[in-house]
Amino acid sequence: MAVGTQLGLLLWKNFIYRRRQRIQLAIEILWPLFLFFILISVRQSHPPFKQHECHFPNKALPSAGTLPWLQGIICNMNNPCFRHPTPGEAPGVVGNFAGSILSRLLAEARQVLLRADGQRLLRSFTRILPALRRFPASGAQRRVRDYLRQNETFSWFLRTNTSLPPALVDELMGA
Repeated sequence: MAVGTQLGLLLWKNFIYRRRQRIQLAIEILWPLFLFFILISVRQSHPPFKQHECHFPNKALPSAGTLPWLQGIICNMNNPCFRHPTPGEAPGVVGNFAGSILSRLLAEARQVLLRADGQRLLRSFTRILPALRRFPASGAQRRVRDYLRQNETFSWFLRTNTSLPPALVDELMGA
C-alpha cells in the first residue's frame, strides 16, 4: 500500500472516531483557530517596530582571574546596550579594560614599585606608617589647624597671597 493511501485511511479512521464525540471534535478544531485569531488581533493592534541589535560589554567570569572579573562587574554596572559590536566580543578576548581607572592605577603602581628606587619607597612607607597610626580614628573631630604648626607657610600663604578675608582664613583653618 502506498504512503498516501495509508495516511488517508488513518485520517478517515481518526475522523470517524472523533465524529462520535461531537463536542470534543468541535473543541479540537475550534480551539487552535481561536488561539490563531487572538494572535492575529494582537499583531494588528500592536504593529512591529524596528529595534536595533543590542551588544553588551563583555564580563569576565571568575575563572578568568579576580581582577578581570571585578572590572567586568564594576565597569559595566549599568549594563549599557550598544548598536555596534564591542571590542570584547571577539573569541578569546578576556578583558578590554585597558583604559579603566583600576587598570591604570595598578599599572602605575607596578611601575613605581618595579623602579630601582622602589625599595627606598617601600622603606619610606614603613617609616611614615607609625605617624599615620597616631592619627585619631575617623569619628574624632580634628581641625586643619591641629595638623599644622602655628604661623607656618600654609596659613601665612592664605593670609598674604590670596584675596581671602582673615575671617574666611580662620574658618578654613578651623574646618
